[in-house]
Amino acid sequence: MTFDEILTARRSVRAFDPERPVPPEHVLAMCEAAQLAPSACDTQIARFIAVTDPELRRQVCGQGMGSVVRNKFSAKAPLILVGCADIDVAANRVAGKIIGLEYYQLDMGIAMEHIVLKATELGLGTCWLGWNNEETLRTILGIPSRARVMALIAVGYSTRTTAPKRRRTPLSRVLFGDQWGGTFP
Repeated sequence: MTFDEILTARRSVRAFDPERPVPPEHVLAMCEAAQLAPSACDTQIARFIAVTDPELRRQVCGQGMGSVVRNKFSAKAPLILVGCADIDVAANRVAGKIIGLEYYQLDMGIAMEHIVLKATELGLGTCWLGWNNEETLRTILGIPSRARVMALIAVGYSTRTTAPKRRRTPLSRVLFGDQWGGTFP
């Protein structure tokens, strides 16, 4: 697949085949892709927990999602990747206070998107899960206090044979020239 084909093929999957596990070599390939992501001052703060145990996945996708939102589909994914930022480094503690920008959030977004794109190349479906109960996940998965749970990614093989057509905002409303609203050639 070319990069453009990967971008076009990527979808948020909400129907996974629970009987078809993600091969360990695919998990390694996705996390290797995440390791290649840039990070502030090359701090490489991204850490991932690959949750494959069915009972643990039920806990993560149940109590770990909080009491408001229950993503029932996510528990059927054979793999939940929990993205954590290990922010016990100066660039991610000091810079946020000086500039007001939490670099670890940017770093994790890039690393996790690398995972999503690599998964697409490998023929896997993914879905970002941004709603979670960090303290509950911390307890369930033994995550240290210095790490922040940023998001989860449900990963598996989609049961859908065709993907719905995606509508996208026209590029003329996304890309501006020289100033907000300015026309780009």
